[in-house]
Amino acid sequence: MSGRRRWTVVVAAILLAAGESRRMGAVNKLTLPVSGRPLLRRTAELLLRAKLNEVVVVLGHEEQTARDLLHGLPLRLVVNPDYREGQMTSVHRGMTALQRPCDAVLVCLADLPLLEVTDLEALMQAFADCPTSILVPTYQGARGNPIVLDHDQRERILAGERNLGCRRLIEKNPELVTAFEMDSYHVVFDLDTEDAYRRLQQRLDRACEPQTLLHHG
Repeated sequence: MSGRRRWTVVVAAILLAAGESRRMGAVNKLTLPVSGRPLLRRTAELLLRAKLNEVVVVLGHEEQTARDLLHGLPLRLVVNPDYREGQMTSVHRGMTALQRPCDAVLVCLADLPLLEVTDLEALMQAFADCPTSILVPTYQGARGNPIVLDHDQRERILAGERNLGCRRLIEKNPELVTAFEMDSYHVVFDLDTEDAYRRLQQRLDRACEPQTLLHHG
């Protein structure tokens, strides 16, 4: 952990790794190598390095594959049997599984291959300083991930708004949301398609400019 930590809130994390990654085709994108490590393991290790209060990983599709990728890491693994019903079922399952007291929950997608600890530190500091209960990172106006929800929003989700979805939660309650402009495009580049993975490899292998990554063609 760097010496830059200043936030005063206790933050837990939910890592969403239950989806079927259908847009990637036959390949489970969480197994794809990123700088020599499977994508899922890279993201999980990143959260652990950020020294969060607790990290829960929600599994579903190809559960055993995900367990193998995460072997040996100090994480709490839980299974969402309803993962085909949408991402919010995994968010709800992860919120239920949290055991330690926290002020806020960082909800992280597993397919953010460029995310770094410094990005997480910036988000958590921004949340500690912001006046609202939901923090959403942006880059050049585009909404990104991970998002941070305070304890009240966690309780709201646990109270039954399973089908609201994080996107709809944000859109339905704009007065509760702070958009935080990031210095890095890491929060808006995810791996949904084979083309995105090719652009990622170009970035890693040839040091492409950010504009190359963000262009979807």
